[in-house]
Amino acid sequence: MKQYLLIGFLLFSFNAIAQDKVYDSSLAKKLGADKNGMKSYILVLLKTGPNKTTNKHFIDSCFAGHMQNMGVMVKANQLVVAGPLGKNDKTYRGIFILNLTSIEEAEKLLLTDPAISSGLLATELYKWYGSAALAAYLPFAEKISQN
Repeated sequence: MKQYLLIGFLLFSFNAIAQDKVYDSSLAKKLGADKNGMKSYILVLLKTGPNKTTNKHFIDSCFAGHMQNMGVMVKANQLVVAGPLGKNDKTYRGIFILNLTSIEEAEKLLLTDPAISSGLLATELYKWYGSAALAAYLPFAEKISQN
C-alpha cells in the first residue's frame, strides 16, 4: 500500500510541476532557442600555450588584455560563460562558451585575445549544444559581484 501511495504522490508532484511550465515564445525566439529550448555554441578549453616567456611585464600586459577582451566579447553577445579551472594534469586553465556556431568564426574571434594570439594560452574548440537560456544570467553577473 505504501508503494502505491508513494507512486501516486510522485505522479501528482510531476503533474503539478508540469502544469507550472509556461512556454514564452518571444523569449525563446530572442534567445535563439530551438523547440527543445537549446541552441548550438562553441566550447573553448583554454590551456597553457607554447610561449614560455618569463617576461613579467609582457605576461601581465597580455592577461590584462585577455580580461579586457572578455568584456568586449560579452558586450558583443559573443561570450556567455568564462571562468578558470582548478589545477589539473592536462594544463587546462579555463573555459569559454561562445555564442557562435562555427569553429572557424570562433578561431578568428579568439585571435583578438592577446593571451591567445601571443601563445601564452592555447585553445581546443568543440561544438556544444546547451540551453539557450545560458546567456540570460549575464545581466545578473555584475550585480552579484562585490569587485
